[in-house]
Amino acid sequence: MPLSIATWNINSVRLRLPIVEKFLREHQPDLLCLQETKCPDEFFPVEAFHALGYPFVAISGQKGYHGVATISRRPVEVTEKREFCSKGDCRHIATRFEAGDRSVLLHNFYVPAGGDEPDPEINPKFRHKLDFIEEMRDIAAARDGSDASILVGDLNIAPLEEDVWSHKQLLKVVSHTPVETEGLESMRKGGGWQDLMRIHTPPPQKIYTWWSYRARDWQAADRGRRLDHIWSSENLVESLRGIEVLKEARGWERPSDHVPIIARFALD
Repeated sequence: MPLSIATWNINSVRLRLPIVEKFLREHQPDLLCLQETKCPDEFFPVEAFHALGYPFVAISGQKGYHGVATISRRPVEVTEKREFCSKGDCRHIATRFEAGDRSVLLHNFYVPAGGDEPDPEINPKFRHKLDFIEEMRDIAAARDGSDASILVGDLNIAPLEEDVWSHKQLLKVVSHTPVETEGLESMRKGGGWQDLMRIHTPPPQKIYTWWSYRARDWQAADRGRRLDHIWSSENLVESLRGIEVLKEARGWERPSDHVPIIARFALD
């Protein structure tokens, strides 16, 4: 069976635990990376994941805000919970696991949203977001033959024109402004990361992973953005077998505004 890794901004793991359980029962990824869990570590619903066959749970959470978690069927070792911008926020966790002849370092990220005003001089949340992306330059993909790296998560930026419903109308909207998109792409390329979603589904085809709660009928409007990403080191590109964006999850009961993405690799 191929290795499968999913990523999903769940927007409160305890509130949306029923749809997380539904997803795991129906799709059974080897690893699930959650963001915006909004849950202190001591209250994380570990037992629910154990009951579904996921005995390994790596968490970095805080009350009411942020939070990331990596849930796994196979053994994982927590290697780092990095703090960015000296904020004390729980926005990153790195774990290592074995897959075939590879030792894979998996980074799970939740990048700040950045607020509404795309001006770092008057909006400290936007300044924080830009500084966060700059600090992510220290996270580089593995370049060794036996090691490999994967980076997933809600990066809160739709970098390409085909990652938004209207490039022209969103150029001045946080998540698609040039300073964000250019910064993220510069960081990705400089770190040796490969954008697996766009390798699997190249432009001009659209990809969305997020649809706003503000839309009265999100499906009819289909004004989405690709805010969630799966990257890897160069040495995993050939083993990629597919990427699935589970759009139907946006219509589940009490949904997140993000949907899960699953990447499959020819690794055991």
